[in-house]
Amino acid sequence: MTDTLRVTVFDYGAGNLHSLVKALEIGGAAVRIETDPAAAVRDTEALILPGVGAFAPAADRLAPGLAAMRAALLGGLPTLGICLGMQLLFDASDEGPGAGLGIVPGRVSRLTAARVPQIGWNRLDEVRDPLLAAAALSVAYYANSFVGRPTPEGVSYVTAWSEHDGDRFPAAVRRGNVIGTQFHPEKSSAPGVAFIRAFLTVAAARSQV
Repeated sequence: MTDTLRVTVFDYGAGNLHSLVKALEIGGAAVRIETDPAAAVRDTEALILPGVGAFAPAADRLAPGLAAMRAALLGGLPTLGICLGMQLLFDASDEGPGAGLGIVPGRVSRLTAARVPQIGWNRLDEVRDPLLAAAALSVAYYANSFVGRPTPEGVSYVTAWSEHDGDRFPAAVRRGNVIGTQFHPEKSSAPGVAFIRAFLTVAAARSQV
């Protein structure tokens, strides 16, 4: 992969993006941070929806450019949604009002577990995303209280599962070039960084077609 892949991180204004940006740069990307959702999908070769913040304020920031971003994602823009970023790929959330991108049919709801939030390492099961497999990412780092609940149609997009206190939920989803991870790959040790690098490599290959 060349070091010129243009990657945009959509910033909801919720927190520190340093570790994520660093992981992307280690992977060989030229990273810009964008607060305008419509601008975030222009003049870029990949989009990152980061994992910091809550659904309602993030959806509010997304709203002015929701249609443009959804069209770009469905049109093939390589996208990685992390934690909250993955939740924004669903239709809506019990965490608060606002519309998600509707890439994966379903709704986000709270973990039905005695220990919430889930913070720490957890296993990935039934992994069928080639990028996760190539990175040998079988255990990942989580920090979440909410998870995506796909509809029966949406289940077909789930590419890995995890379980927390008996609650089984999607660990990863994929629709076309759009990938979501409920875990934080940038905090998941060397395999997590390898997964990010694999995503960037695929995005770079697509940009050269």
